[in-house]
Amino acid sequence: MTRYRVAAVIALIAGFLLAYFIWASDASPESRYRFKLGLDLAGGTELVYKADMSQTPAAEQSGALTALQGVVERRVNLFGVAEPLVQTERASALSGTTEDRLIVDLPGVTDINAAVAALGKTPTLEFKLATTAPAGPGQATSSVAFITTGLTGRYLSSAALQFGSGATAGLVSPEVLLTFNAEGAKLFEQLTSQNVGQVLAIFLDGQPISTPVIQEAIPGGVATITGHFSATEARDLVRNLNFGALPVPITLESSSAVGPTLGAAAIAAGVVAGLLGFAIVALFMTLWYRFAGLIAAVALAEYLVFMLSIIKVIPITLTASGIAGLIISLGMAVDANVLIFERTKEELREGKPPREAVHIGFARAWTAIRDGHLTMLISGVILFWLGTSIVQGFALVFVLGVLASFISAVSLSRVFLLALVPGEQGGGWRFLLGSGFRNN
Repeated sequence: MTRYRVAAVIALIAGFLLAYFIWASDASPESRYRFKLGLDLAGGTELVYKADMSQTPAAEQSGALTALQGVVERRVNLFGVAEPLVQTERASALSGTTEDRLIVDLPGVTDINAAVAALGKTPTLEFKLATTAPAGPGQATSSVAFITTGLTGRYLSSAALQFGSGATAGLVSPEVLLTFNAEGAKLFEQLTSQNVGQVLAIFLDGQPISTPVIQEAIPGGVATITGHFSATEARDLVRNLNFGALPVPITLESSSAVGPTLGAAAIAAGVVAGLLGFAIVALFMTLWYRFAGLIAAVALAEYLVFMLSIIKVIPITLTASGIAGLIISLGMAVDANVLIFERTKEELREGKPPREAVHIGFARAWTAIRDGHLTMLISGVILFWLGTSIVQGFALVFVLGVLASFISAVSLSRVFLLALVPGEQGGGWRFLLGSGFRNN
């Protein structure tokens, strides 16, 4: 019994420390462990973009979408938005086809027009080779066409503003120096070595801004844009390119905003629902299962502080659906305790001593608890795998909650009971470990 009592004391102390951590970390505005709230709780803007993959080979679409996510994420971060979230998903369109989407969550940003304008400034950079098409009927001269090369802003590492060697800003046209990543450097060198003497046009947002002629192979992954623009235009171009040149075009499909008042109301409703649910469950368990129910209520409190600590430390973006997942997983912990106490009561009816009845009750309830939690875990994983971002928020918290409730029911309740229940009959323990309003 001594080891169970020591374990119970350690568990209680750990619970109090976790509760203090939850309170202290949220009370300090500077804490890195404050709850990370989603748009529906914190307020903000959600933008849904469609990525145009029509000009991207099928084998490169996955990489292009990942690069697009990284570029937009980098640009949003440079705007100083707190805790932005940029996600990609493949969804079914009304036409029956699938389309790639980019979902941008901007907590605290409630001006949709400003958010759209900010992201819309991000340029699409492309390098195209100029080819001469034969003159058509009625045409005196041949026309120039541009073909894609695959070298886009996806491979851009950085951009910098420079002027001619030894010159000043007022005397020489500004130039924009582009530096590609390793993959882009190889592609750029290959293009310049195979097309010496040809025009490699630089397009920005579909418009040619420079049409330099390739004089020689250019190794090292560095290119220069010498378009006809002022120093201010060149500086803005460098800034936007460093924000991130989009590897594929995007168009805004939908936008929505959640005001901070509505978010605060959702938080208040979630907290009230959680506290009320816990209080009702704890009261029912104590009244019906007596001493064992009181132990279960303590274990559930430990479960809650453990779960909230996990949410803070990972951290998990907490949404209204996530709060729902947390409350539902609380029900799983209660269900496991009910199975254990009913099995224990059956052993007491057969005349087993209280301590032995608790041991056997846990052993007999184990398979049902294991199978029930396993099925819930499978359901949660499937929801997270196949669901949208809202469903994934629910599924993630639910899965973690099921795991935590398993620990709460099987470990904490068992430790607390075995730390207090005696090994012999007497002292009213048959009544205390019974259930209902009769002495059974």
